[in-house]
Amino acid sequence: MNICFKASETVKLPVKEQEISIKHYLRQPQRLVKTIADPKLTKVLSDDLYELKMRPLNFLELYHFQPTVILKVWTGASGTVYLKSENCEIQGIDYINDRFSLNLKGKLTPHLIEGKTYLEGRADLEVKVELPPPLRLTPKPLLELTGNGLLKSVLQRIKQRIMTQLIQDYYHWIDNERADISLSIPEKNGLKNVI
Repeated sequence: MNICFKASETVKLPVKEQEISIKHYLRQPQRLVKTIADPKLTKVLSDDLYELKMRPLNFLELYHFQPTVILKVWTGASGTVYLKSENCEIQGIDYINDRFSLNLKGKLTPHLIEGKTYLEGRADLEVKVELPPPLRLTPKPLLELTGNGLLKSVLQRIKQRIMTQLIQDYYHWIDNERADISLSIPEKNGLKNVI
């Protein structure tokens, strides 16, 4: 018996613009990956591919598993960051791993609205799985409610990290850029500034 779980999440976040636009910050997708995922559970595979181990999940107190997702992250011309799952493995339950697919798509775009900058984003997560025999007698509405809720909680965790850590990282990045610029500007006497 196959079943499909789905969840979506949106974010609209005001950004206090600095002298360097957030569009420039978003052109470094690896920074976004660091904010949405635990660095200890993340491995860089290439410029735009990352392996993310999700935190262990629990389904109906019966199944405990840890998905590992290969995520492609890239930036478009307008500063929009896109992410898309390329592959997924379930560690802990071979039966489900062989009969499981995960599809994650998301984007985060800076918009100027009435003179203020906002980051607007959306993520859609879909999981298809063939149920193991012990779950086939469980009512489908209960399975869907539980599965959809589990996916929603994953997306909400990512949203929370974007709303707190991404903005903090943007301001931290601005501070580092300011320091680099001030170090490279010569003073009137020809000496470099020293901070």
